[in-house]
Amino acid sequence: MKPFGIVIHGGAGTVSKTKMTKWKAEAYKQALKRAYTVGFLTLQKGGSSLQAVKEAIIILEDCPLFNAGKGSVFTHAGSIEMDAALMDGKRMQAGAVAGVQQVKNPILLAERVLKKSRHVLISGAQALEYAREQGLEIEEQSYFEEEERLKQYQRALAKDNIGLDHDEEPEKYGTVGAVALDKKGNLAAATSTGGMVNKKYGRVGDSPLIGIGTYANNNSCAISCTGHGEFFIRSVVAHEVSARMLYKGESLEEASNYIIKDELVRLGGRGGLIGIDQAGNMVMPFNTKGMYRGFKNSNGEEFVGIFKG
Repeated sequence: MKPFGIVIHGGAGTVSKTKMTKWKAEAYKQALKRAYTVGFLTLQKGGSSLQAVKEAIIILEDCPLFNAGKGSVFTHAGSIEMDAALMDGKRMQAGAVAGVQQVKNPILLAERVLKKSRHVLISGAQALEYAREQGLEIEEQSYFEEEERLKQYQRALAKDNIGLDHDEEPEKYGTVGAVALDKKGNLAAATSTGGMVNKKYGRVGDSPLIGIGTYANNNSCAISCTGHGEFFIRSVVAHEVSARMLYKGESLEEASNYIIKDELVRLGGRGGLIGIDQAGNMVMPFNTKGMYRGFKNSNGEEFVGIFKG
């Protein structure tokens, strides 16, 4: 039987052990486990990798613990603007949305862009208009607002910080992502985020940018990134991992470790990625204190974790 499996993340950043209570850590782990289990069951039943990553992301978008969908962070203007992307490694097709408001599950809008539009990336008010046309669930902003995110926003406004203060906030990043390999040997990747707290001027990060925060190619790997997006954009991270595999003959582990632990560190970039290749090899490297992550594969292996080790 061909190998199959799914890897997910719920963000990488300054995850402080001292500020992470036992019950909160357990809540994160249960949410991650629920997401990868739903994705794995889809694969087990013969579903596509594209379907599996989408289903896993929906679970995480609906969970207020993560900075995606419900629980997304506030922009400088006090709005909630979300980004998402989905890529099919078999046909090299992708769909993405940026700066979209009110769409309950941005990953579903990215899927509609992939399957039904002639575009790859759509943004802003017109992306919301397209979501309405497609009959997707639309919510008032109050649905997405969480008390903890509001407090983060108020602190960031007071200090004019973009992102969160590393020393004060254990949850600097909460972007969610999933990568999967299905029984037919097809790869897929998906990422969804609310971006950076207090972001300005319609800022777009790496998550919806194909080849940067999200990428899948059956000839190499599927990648989803999380971290300080500006650095990931400059390094074209997701495609760079694939390119090193294709052109230098590196393994998924070698390529991803070099990018995250060497190249990004040299630039001052913080974050991590998850990846899977056609042999079912999985990676979850990060250069921060922690990364919410988990996986399950057809060998019966399963893992969920937050901190290093």
